[in-house]
Amino acid sequence: MNIPYTSTARPDTGLYNAKLGIWLFLASEVMLFGALFSTYILLRVNAVSWPHGYEILNVPLATLNTVVLISSSVTMVMAWASLMMKKFDKYKMYMGLTILLALVFLVVKYFEYSAKFEHHLYPSTNTFLAIYFTVTALHGLHIIGGVIVNAYLWGPGSKMWKTDPQRFTNRVEVAGLYWHFVDLVWIFLFPVLYLL
Repeated sequence: MNIPYTSTARPDTGLYNAKLGIWLFLASEVMLFGALFSTYILLRVNAVSWPHGYEILNVPLATLNTVVLISSSVTMVMAWASLMMKKFDKYKMYMGLTILLALVFLVVKYFEYSAKFEHHLYPSTNTFLAIYFTVTALHGLHIIGGVIVNAYLWGPGSKMWKTDPQRFTNRVEVAGLYWHFVDLVWIFLFPVLYLL
């Protein structure tokens, strides 16, 4: 049985099924992170004293991670564009770079967390660190999820390119939309937690 609208757009929405599904999923993710950001703002505004992120957190490492994630968004777009131009080898290279950059982000985050723990800074230390660890760990889990999906599309899932190239290109586009969302969340997290 063939499921309709996996490669072509639905006439009612102008989107294929997976693209419609990812936009609905990302809407729920906006609500999740929006609630966490709102909580942070309310706690900070009503706090008698509040530590500045740049006094506790490692701004240079976070800046490096910001550059790494923005670069990974570029390589993700290039992977999808390579498929649109029917250049599968270039797709493999750019998707591989996207995965590599995501892993670099996670390694840098590991070193950042390790330094906090060595200085006995834990989520229980204060409200700021509780929020910091909660939001950045949740973001890290989203990065891991993206790495798993992208690694599948780079490895065994790429076999679909030979049998149904349009559907495979659509899958990469959907993974890219998720990846851009994860990057966008970090672009908000970085200034709010590290610079203000």
